[in-house]
This record gives sequence, structure tokens and C-alpha cells, in this order.
Amino acid sequence: MVWRSERHRRSAPVEPVTLKILVAGGFGVGKTTLVGAVSEIRPLRTEERLTEAGRPVDDLHGVEAKSTTTVAMDFGRITVHEGLVLYLFGTPGQDRFWFLWDELARGALGAVVLADTRRLADSFAAIDYFERRALPFVVAVNCFDGADRYPVEAVKDALDLDPAVPVVLCDARAQDSARDVLVAVVEHAMRRGAQRREPALP
Repeated sequence: MVWRSERHRRSAPVEPVTLKILVAGGFGVGKTTLVGAVSEIRPLRTEERLTEAGRPVDDLHGVEAKSTTTVAMDFGRITVHEGLVLYLFGTPGQDRFWFLWDELARGALGAVVLADTRRLADSFAAIDYFERRALPFVVAVNCFDGADRYPVEAVKDALDLDPAVPVVLCDARAQDSARDVLVAVVEHAMRRGAQRREPALP
């Protein structure tokens, strides 16, 4: 015999775990594209058109066709499975909007640093930011059409990354590829958290 209270307990919906992930990187590296590709809701975007007035401060080298830029953040959501929901916050890429990063990073489990092999130096600022704050991150190389492809180890060396930092290749336009990047961030952050909890050997 199954008691009524037991039936109710079994059928009660389980609240999913919700985690905050940042999507960061240089100007025009594909942050808005990745959030839009994977989000199950219509992404919130704060894009504005690039103007002539911004040309002296926005380096368009390598992204000459870019016509808009994020001025606050991108926001999206993805349900990885019924027990896990990720909230995605895409950061603005230009230096003049960096004052927003501290607020966006508050409470984040981890981050994606998107990189473009044609402009790898643009990734250093985001990498430095997360290293200084000890926030787990994954470097995701966005494989743009026409860009040279390099082995993961070569990218690690060029970015002078800690050996523990994962580097993955992705296509920010493809939903499955973007999802795999986010899963890699969660797994890396969980490993880091487990290592910190392990008791030190006597």
C-alpha cells in the first residue's frame, strides 16, 4: 500500500540546479553568436551599431565586416538536463565596458574565454581577469572560416596557459558545438571544486 503523502512526494517536481556561466573574450570573437546558438529562450542582447565616432577606440582589424557591438551583456539560458540549467552572460568585448565585468562575474561558477587564432592577443585580458579571481575557465577556439587551424597544445603554449586549463575547438554558430563548450566549463569547474575540498595529505 502506498500512502498518499508518499505518492505526492514521488510526483513532486525536482527543482533544477541553476548555474551562472560567463562567455568572455575579445571584440568580435563570437560571444553573442555562441549565446544565441545555444540559448533555448530568445537571447537578451544589448547591441548597438558601430559608428564612425567609435573607430578611434574600437580596433576592427580582422573584423572589418562587424557592424554591431555588445554594450552591456548578452543573456541566454540552456537546460543541459532536467536537473541542470545554465544561465549565460556574455560580456562586452571592448576595454571601455570592462567596468561591467565585476558585476557580471559575481556568483559565476565558471567562464568561457572565446579565442580567435587570427587575434589571439585579444584573449589575454579575459584570461588574466579570470586567473586573478581564481574563477575556473575554459578557452574555446572559435574556428572561423578561413582562419588557420592549430593543435590545442600550440594554442596553450601561445596563450601561456596553466596545464590544467582545458582548450577546446568549437564553432560558435553550431548549437551542439556551443553546448559541448558549456559542458566542458561545468565539468572543469566541478573538478576544480573537488580538488579544493580534498584534505591535504599529512
